[in-house]
Amino acid sequence: MIRCVAALLSMLALMISGQAPARVAMKISLAHNSDTERQTRDQLERLLGKYDISEWLYAREMVIDDDAIPHSDPVLTLHSRHLKDDELLLSTLIHEQMHRFLALKPQQDFARAKADLRRLYPEIPVGFPQGSSSGEGNYEHLLVVWLEYRGDVKTLGELRTRQVMEFWAQDHYTWIYQKILDRECRTKISAIAKQYGLVPAF
Repeated sequence: MIRCVAALLSMLALMISGQAPARVAMKISLAHNSDTERQTRDQLERLLGKYDISEWLYAREMVIDDDAIPHSDPVLTLHSRHLKDDELLLSTLIHEQMHRFLALKPQQDFARAKADLRRLYPEIPVGFPQGSSSGEGNYEHLLVVWLEYRGDVKTLGELRTRQVMEFWAQDHYTWIYQKILDRECRTKISAIAKQYGLVPAF
């Protein structure tokens, strides 16, 4: 009897530990030390404790800047716009981390993937709100947003990911996010990304 109870307790401990997300160490700086930047830092630290996104992190230092548009280089930077929406902040973080991931890949593979995407989608609107600021940026963002979608699904599940993508599809890069909401488009981008090894290995 004692042996059975011990086994059950051991199994329960394994189940609990398996559900606990890995704690991710991030160095987070504040551009202005404003209330909203501090609140966003606290929000982000809470999310990093709640969700295990360690496999999506390629930059472990970041800045929160009220005045910035999120970007990945030279220092990954987020803004304080999404204080009231955890999912949008988490998705933005994954988006910028995927820019970092692609920057680490062999540039010839990245260039070939973008060339294939250009043949697949030769006419993508350039400029806000539909596209990136350049044609080249549009094809990079097709890959980044597909990777963002993939990370969101694994982290948030399909329903909440679709809600996030639908919000972005009315907010910025609208043409690109609308394409990613289409299953057929995701399948085509997935095939290109996998062909050139542009998928995180986990």
